[in-house]
Amino acid sequence: MKKLFPKIILMTLLLMFVLVLPGCGKTFELKSSAFKDGERIPDKHYYGQGRPNASIPFNWKNPPADTKSFALFVYNHNNRTNWAVFNIPADCTSIEENASGRNMPAGSIELVGHSRTPGYSGAEPPGQRLQNHEYFAVIYALNTDKINIIDPDIYKSINELNVYLEGKIIAKAEIKGFAQIE
Repeated sequence: MKKLFPKIILMTLLLMFVLVLPGCGKTFELKSSAFKDGERIPDKHYYGQGRPNASIPFNWKNPPADTKSFALFVYNHNNRTNWAVFNIPADCTSIEENASGRNMPAGSIELVGHSRTPGYSGAEPPGQRLQNHEYFAVIYALNTDKINIIDPDIYKSINELNVYLEGKIIAKAEIKGFAQIE
């Protein structure tokens, strides 16, 4: 029992230390009030044919303590960029619905999307009814305050955008939705 007692004390102290650490056990999360992970994206966030093309609202929580800025990407299963936002301040935790081009976080930069205009270019599902078209939203916590974008007015695929993030990603959080013509 004498040999076991110090181990129990040590394990108890270790457990208390882990549970008291700020942010311990909290996962970096991305959510949207427009849809839940894995669910259908509402029509108002679609692009084309008279659709509203309202940018999707996002909020995130529990980023790493050493985060200096964020980057947000929305893209489809073919790596076609719908929205790319860089230089979102570290103290920002959300982007409101329909904020693109209107009410973006101070200092952030919206790149050209698939519609070849700066800002949000919503989901553009195929015209076939009941065909699911996957979309992904990813928020990156970065170790830099600012990323200098070369040619922000030229459309870039997700693969091209990821080059800007090499060596700068601390953590990422993502959700997936699908677009479907009803």
